[in-house]
Amino acid sequence: MIYDVVVVGSGAIGGSIAFELASRGLKVCRVGETVRTNAASKAAGAMNGCFGEVTAGLMASEHGRLKLQMDIQAKGMWDAWSERLTNASGDTRPLFAAHGTHVILNSAGMADIDSVNYAAIMQALDDHGEPSTVVNPSELDWIKANDLVRPLQALLIANEHALNSHVLLEKLDKALLSSSGDVVEANARTLVTEQRAISGVELESGEVISGKQVVVAAGVHSLGLFDSLHDVKDLIPPLFAGYGVSILVKVKPGHTVPSTVIRTPNRAFACGLHCVPRSPELLYLGATNILAEEPRSHALVSDVQFLLDCAVDQLNLDLHDAEIMSIQVGNRPIPADGFPLIGPCGYKGLWMATGTYRDGLHQSPLLANWMADQILGIANDIDLSRFTPMRKPLQGISRSMTVVETVKQMFATGYEYRWNIKPYWLPLLDKGMTNNYEDLINSLHPEFTPPPELIAFAYLYPSMYDRLARYYGAWS
Repeated sequence: MIYDVVVVGSGAIGGSIAFELASRGLKVCRVGETVRTNAASKAAGAMNGCFGEVTAGLMASEHGRLKLQMDIQAKGMWDAWSERLTNASGDTRPLFAAHGTHVILNSAGMADIDSVNYAAIMQALDDHGEPSTVVNPSELDWIKANDLVRPLQALLIANEHALNSHVLLEKLDKALLSSSGDVVEANARTLVTEQRAISGVELESGEVISGKQVVVAAGVHSLGLFDSLHDVKDLIPPLFAGYGVSILVKVKPGHTVPSTVIRTPNRAFACGLHCVPRSPELLYLGATNILAEEPRSHALVSDVQFLLDCAVDQLNLDLHDAEIMSIQVGNRPIPADGFPLIGPCGYKGLWMATGTYRDGLHQSPLLANWMADQILGIANDIDLSRFTPMRKPLQGISRSMTVVETVKQMFATGYEYRWNIKPYWLPLLDKGMTNNYEDLINSLHPEFTPPPELIAFAYLYPSMYDRLARYYGAWS
C-alpha cells in the first residue's frame, strides 16, 4: 500500500497531524511506538496556556512574538479540539485536569530573571487584553511555603488550564484508528527517497512504509532520520535534548491538591517550578530542563532531589510525606537557535514539525491544522515561513545581550540552589563567565550566536560545540 501521508512520531504533534489528515479523508499511516518511552509529550505537565510561558527574552524579537501568537491562536482551539477527539475516539474521559493558572513570584530565584519575567507576563496579558486577576499570595490557601521562599506576588490567569497528557495521547490513538488511519508500532530508522522526492520511511526492522508525502514529527529524534540526506540535514539547525524530570505524587490522606495550575515564571533555562492536579489525590510536579549531549532515559538522583526540594520548600511543606507514584523523564527538542522547525525540507513531499521546545503539546492543534492545509494546498492565515527547517540561524536577542543573559541565568541557577557567595566573589564570577562565554561565541562564528542555554552547555560539552560549528559552517 502507498499511503497519502506517512507521519513519523507518536507524540502530541505527530498524533495530532495524523488525526487531522485522516479526518480530512487522506489515507494516513502513523509510525512510532505508543509506549512513548522518554517522550516529551508523555512526561509533560501539559499546561494548556501561553502567557504563563512569556519571558522578556521571548518578547524581544519578532520570532519570539510570532511564537506567542501561535500560542494564543492554539489556546483558542482547544475546546473544539477536545470535543473532536472525544467524538472521534469515543473516549469520554475529561481531557482538562485543571482550570486556571496561578503564577507566583517568590524569593527563591533572582530578581533579574524572576521579577523581569513576571513583569513580562503581566505586560503581555495587558497588551493582548487577556483577563487576569492580581491575587494576594496569602489568599492562596494551598500554598504553604517555607518562609524563606514564600510568594511575594501572585496573579490568576483564568483562561489557562492544564491537560492530562496521558489521556490526550490515548485519545489521539483511538481517534486516528476510528478515522481509518493506520498505526505502525515500530520506530523509523531512515527516510526513503527517489531522485529529489520522498517515497516513504524504513523501519528499524528494515520494512519500508511507502507514502507520497512524509511528515517527520519525532521530536528530538527527528534529525536522525535525515542521516542519509546530508544536503538537507547540514542546513537544518541541529536538535539538542532538553532532558527534563517530572514526578507524580499522591498526597497524604486528609490533604488536598490545588484546583489550578500553580507555577513560577520561567527561570534558569527551565520552565519554572509548577504543579498540576491530576486527580483529587494525585499531583504532577515539574520540571527540570537540562541540555544533554544525547536524550536521557533515566532520571539523575541530583535532579529528582532538586525538584522535590523545590516543590516542598516553594509550594507546600506537607509534600514531604506525599508518596512518589512515578518519576517521568522526557526529552524536549531544542533547535540550535531556539525556534521551531516547521515546513518543507528540500525534497518533494517531505515535511518537518518539531523543535517546539516547551510549546509542542500546547500548539499541536494549530500545527496539525497548518500542516494539513499545506499538504492539501489550502491557504492558512498564519505565516510560519520564518520557521522553515532549512534556514540560517535565527537571532532572538543581540549577541552582547545573549552573553549578559547567559551569565544571569547561570547566577539564577546558583540562587535557586541557595548558594552562599560572598559579595566580593560576585563580580569575579561575573567577569570570568562573561569572558568564557564571549570567547566561546567568537570562536564559533563571527555573526551567528546560539541562545543562552546552548552557550552554557556548549561550554561544558564539546560535542554540542562541534554540532553548532558544523551547522554554522554550512551557512558560511
